[in-house]
Amino acid sequence: MNNVSIGKYGEDLACKYLSDNGYKIIERNLRFSRFCEIDILAFDKNTLVFCEVKTRSSLICGLPQEAITKSKYQNIKKGVFFYLNEHSQYKKFRIDAISITLKPELKIEHLKNI
Repeated sequence: MNNVSIGKYGEDLACKYLSDNGYKIIERNLRFSRFCEIDILAFDKNTLVFCEVKTRSSLICGLPQEAITKSKYQNIKKGVFFYLNEHSQYKKFRIDAISITLKPELKIEHLKNI
C-alpha cells in the first residue's frame, strides 16, 4: 500500500469507528485551500466535530498523532473558522484527532478537543 491508499483506508476505519460510537458523519475531505483539508466532519450529539486522521502502517516513523505539527494544526484551525463563518448556525464545535496504527496490530486512538 502507498501513502495515499493507507490514508484513505485510515479515514474509512475512522468513519466506521465514529459511526459505531454514535457520531453522525456529515462530510469527508473538505478542502479549503491547498494547505487545508478537514478529513472528517461529524456530529457528536449537538457538537460539530472536525476530525484530523493520521494513519501509519507501523510505528517505525513514530506515533501517527506526532504528524500533527503546529503548522498543520494552524491550517486545520483556518479551515474550521472558514467553515464556521459560512455555517454560522453551529455554536458548539471541537477539533479531534484520530490516530490509527495498522501493525503490529490495529490500534485506533481518539483524542478529543485537541
